[in-house]
Amino acid sequence: IHQKSTAIICLGHGKGRIHDFKLFKNSGIKFGELLKVIADKGYQGINKIHQLSETPIKKPKGGRLTKEQKKYNRELNRLRIAVEHVNRRLKIFKILSDRYRNRHRRFGLRSNLIAGIYNHELAL
Repeated sequence: IHQKSTAIICLGHGKGRIHDFKLFKNSGIKFGELLKVIADKGYQGINKIHQLSETPIKKPKGGRLTKEQKKYNRELNRLRIAVEHVNRRLKIFKILSDRYRNRHRRFGLRSNLIAGIYNHELAL
């Protein structure tokens, strides 16, 4: 998702249930060196793949986050909320929110078409 325009840049999907970060690693998508990536806690370890990436700080086991760490997480999540809003707008389409019961070969095509409709609505 582009941060300022909230346009969808790229979609990824896999066969069956798969974790987002595993799907990302298997997709082979490479970011530009100067592109800053803001991800959620599920993407811990993305720093090894892309240097300019940020994820929220996880609470240590049996410990607590400091006030500075909480403030950092809050600021990062304020930037990430745009992605969650786009996810909500895409889930309005029932084909993406319910179980997909059509041919699985066509799912990528249909999800790209829905993303195109969303991007077209932004341009209007």
